[in-house]
Amino acid sequence: MIYFIALLDIYGQHLGYTTITSFFGKRVSPTSGASSNHKGVDIGAPEGSSLIAIADGEITFLDFLGGGGYTLTLTTENYKFTYCHISPQFLVKEGDYVSQGQIIAIVGPKNVYGVIGNPYKDANGNPTNGATTGPHLHLGMRDIKTNEYLDALTLFPELF
Repeated sequence: MIYFIALLDIYGQHLGYTTITSFFGKRVSPTSGASSNHKGVDIGAPEGSSLIAIADGEITFLDFLGGGGYTLTLTTENYKFTYCHISPQFLVKEGDYVSQGQIIAIVGPKNVYGVIGNPYKDANGNPTNGATTGPHLHLGMRDIKTNEYLDALTLFPELF
């Protein structure tokens, strides 16, 4: 069974951040550089909230990735899950195998500094963690075989 995202505080207590701030699919772009065809689900959460592995798998990407900001990809047998706008203080590394429920990242800050070539800025001209208006998790999901982006809310309705 695959579990949807859970966010924990620093003591491991479930905080229940489940407010979807942007759904999968067509939308009005919230900021410059953000897509009007949203390929994931945004869940509002405070900076520092822990993110857990949805399933057992391998960390196959961990770096700054354009509009996704600092991004982690968890690859399973059938899916690739991307956790975007995470903290640059990585808790895992590429090649690590992680277990479902393991803390693998934390929600990152709105602003990040020192990323060479980062084109994303807030209204004050400060560099941001990708195309973002504030701390949150962007959860993307792709089918391994087709590389098609999928809506986790449609695929796993029993989890919500």
